[in-house]
Formats: sequence, structure tokens, C-alpha cells
Amino acid sequence: MTRRRWIADTHNATHASLTGAQAQHLARVLRAGPSQVFDVVAGGHLHRAEIVSVADSEVIFLLHEEMLADPALPLHLLLAVFKFDRYEWAIEKATELGVQRITPVLARRTEKHLAQSSMKRVERWRRIAHEAAQQSRRSDVPTIDDPLSLKLALEQTTASNKVLLAETEEENSLASILTANQGAETALAIGPEGGWTQDEMALFTAQEWHFVTLGPRILRAETAAIAALAIASALL
Repeated sequence: MTRRRWIADTHNATHASLTGAQAQHLARVLRAGPSQVFDVVAGGHLHRAEIVSVADSEVIFLLHEEMLADPALPLHLLLAVFKFDRYEWAIEKATELGVQRITPVLARRTEKHLAQSSMKRVERWRRIAHEAAQQSRRSDVPTIDDPLSLKLALEQTTASNKVLLAETEEENSLASILTANQGAETALAIGPEGGWTQDEMALFTAQEWHFVTLGPRILRAETAAIAALAIASALL
């Protein structure tokens, strides 16, 4: 039977702890007790871990041997902000698919009230990523950046392979670019409802992003994100 996996809130060389809602769930819902064994991620490393004490406020584990764990995909997702319910769904699924980093981008066509409210949502987005990482048995949690303008987001992108899903592109596919750059860290940009403006497309061109297509259909932003990450997961 597969052991339940948890991501520690605090840790040192020998012990790790779950606090807050995670501790309450273990103590009250799962009724965990001393000597029970779980998988615990501490500091990015996966361990077999044994409970030594349980309380609603904190569950403490003794860390045993370190185990092999799959790394995150070398993939940085620049995702323009759109309606929050769908955006949060995209963050959850992107985490499950293994993305390493997500940068929320404030695009010209991001609705004004969403752009203004986005900073207040970041901690919620990080909690969603944490829960999704734990559920999907990842050994890490993707970085969720503070929202940035497109210009700043592009300036802070360090990946060598930079890919933009573009409605105007008809020939170059995402799969072909990823295959040609196997092993390279990849940045993938997905625009808002209504797409990028001409000025924004010029920023991508100036920084030598590859324009690619997912096919002839026009996809919602969250659908495009999941489809693109599924392709990347298979190829990377």
C-alpha cells in the first residue's frame, strides 16, 4: 500500500513537523499516533518518517532514511492572470503535472479588478500549490512568484528555451521545439483572455521567444496551460 505523503512545515537534520491544518487533519481526521510511518518531504528531500508525538497544533516526525524522488520538470510557466476560479484550477493542475515555477503575469488585457486583487490572492495560490503537490506525491512545491508586469516577468526569465503559445503561429508546434531542446530549462508563456497585445508580442520577439501552436483550435487559457504541460511532461 502506498504511504501517505506530507510536506513538512518545519524541519532540522533529524526531525520534521506538521503544524496548523495539516497537524489537525492528522490528529483529528486520520487519528494518527506515535510509531505510525509516513513519507515526509523535508527541505526538498523525501524521507520515510515515524511519528513521535501528535497534537492538534503539531505532529512531530523522526526522519529515517532518505528515498529517491522524482524531480520537478525544468519548466517555468508564465501564466497571465484571468478569472480566479479558473486560474486556481490551472495552478492546481500545473502543480500536479510537475511544473517547477509559476509567474502570474499582469497583461494589458488582464481585467483591471483582477490585476488589482491578484497580490491579495498569492498566498492562497501558494496554499493550493502546496496541497496539490502533497496530493500528487511530489517531493517539492513549485515556486509561485508575486504577480509581475509582462516586461518584468520577461526580464527575470532565465530559461534558455523560451516558448510562447501564439494564436498567430501555424507551423511550429510546441512538441517540435521541446524535442529540439531536450534537457534545456524551458519557459512557457500563456496569455490572457483576448490574447497578448501587439506591444506585448513585440516584447517576446525582442527577447527571442519561440512562437508555437497547439493546433488549429482556440483554447481557453487554462485548457492551453494543461495541454501544453501534458505535452511537456511527456517530452521532458
